[in-house]
Amino acid sequence: MHRRQFLATSIALLLASPFAGASESFTQGRQVAPMPKQFKAGDYVWYPQISPAGPVVIVVSIPEQQLFVFRNGVRIGRSTVSTGAQGHSTPTGVFTILEKNATHESSIYKGAEMPHMQRLTWGGVAMHAGLLPGYPASHGCVRLPEDFAAKLYEVTHVGTTVIIADNSSGPGMTTNPGLVFAGTTAGVPAGAIVWQPEKAPNGPVSIIISAADGAGYIYRNGVEIGRAPITGLKGIRGSYAFSALATVDASGRRDWLSIASVGRRVPNLKELATRISIDPTFLANARKLITPGTSLIVTDAPVNATTRSSSGFNILTTS
Repeated sequence: MHRRQFLATSIALLLASPFAGASESFTQGRQVAPMPKQFKAGDYVWYPQISPAGPVVIVVSIPEQQLFVFRNGVRIGRSTVSTGAQGHSTPTGVFTILEKNATHESSIYKGAEMPHMQRLTWGGVAMHAGLLPGYPASHGCVRLPEDFAAKLYEVTHVGTTVIIADNSSGPGMTTNPGLVFAGTTAGVPAGAIVWQPEKAPNGPVSIIISAADGAGYIYRNGVEIGRAPITGLKGIRGSYAFSALATVDASGRRDWLSIASVGRRVPNLKELATRISIDPTFLANARKLITPGTSLIVTDAPVNATTRSSSGFNILTTS
């Protein structure tokens, strides 16, 4: 009797382990009401009809073990998840979906099925259907209930912004980083300006403004196509992510969804816009590339090998 109990317990632990391979079962998932009193492992909320169109932004909170889906600034979904176990932590930061495959099989863990896989890094981190035991248990991926993974797969595309945070903060307001791109010509900073759009003719666009570097960078499809010096960035503390929406304000400037990725308070972009200076030609080129879903990162971190990669292009990762 004791032996049977031991074997049953061992099998259960193996299935819940981050090292369970192809034999791993999947949590099918259970759709619940929008404001549930309890939100148990496998539960999800899905109401895409309340915002039927517009750019999608996904936020994963590691402490809460939850994922939130926003479309055009409106929350249309929420789900429980299972992120990386100790020793296999899920990286935090701002990512774009690099690849999608509804019937993916892991190339790292042979035989491990990853239905509705949406790749975030070329190093093996993705969102996909998997087992949700109620705590972090993966090798670094974001596991989703199987039913929810299929629904999420239908509303995203390559280039969709995904924020993985090690805090409980999520999108808090719609703001207007378009103010930053109004620009001034007075006191234009000196320095090398690079503009090579031909290096990546199409694909999702991401813009990074780095106070540490005193520069702005533009990436398309993960390739740097432009950079220019920017003055007036003193005082930025932390790193902040914004995603362009489909709507514009009364003056024609695009609305953006504001997400504090790492930091204290979202900077006052109106005040920032009054004191920064950017080369006017570079500014005009940047404006032309901003469309719904474009990502903007304002950060006090330098843009170097620790914050981005040439092969996977993690827009911004934190230590």
